[in-house]
Amino acid sequence: MKKLVSLFAFVLAMTVTVFAQQSIQPAKPGVNYGKTITAKNAISVKKLEQSLKEKKEYTGKIEGEVVGVCKKKGCFLTLKRDGQEEPIMVRFKDYGYFVPTDIVGKKVVIEGKAKVKELSVEQLKHNAEDAGKSAEEIAKITSPKTDINIIADGVLVVK
Repeated sequence: MKKLVSLFAFVLAMTVTVFAQQSIQPAKPGVNYGKTITAKNAISVKKLEQSLKEKKEYTGKIEGEVVGVCKKKGCFLTLKRDGQEEPIMVRFKDYGYFVPTDIVGKKVVIEGKAKVKELSVEQLKHNAEDAGKSAEEIAKITSPKTDINIIADGVLVVK
């Protein structure tokens, strides 16, 4: 009986995941994911970085270009940084929503909380795996890193 209940729970979870992913709208200007937001009062990624040098936390709107997305199910995105190779990681509050993979290259406004945070080797490897990095690239991750991490309540595609 336990096996039957476990099997049913697994099938239900997989069905919900598949249908959730199918219902994600394509990334077009004006489309919101998560909380409905506007672009008003959004700051640039550069201003965010400057702000976080003085304070360790920022709450508000940030505008930037998406340069990466979780290839498995759109569970995170990354924003381009000026003059730096490593983008800023954006996760979604309580994994309450996902974004489509065609959001890469789009300009977005996100609303949420940004923090300077140390990421463990385990977390960095998990992020790299979700981003579709090769086993060789993942194996090169051997030390934790301090970086900006954003938890977004909502994402708005601007263009």
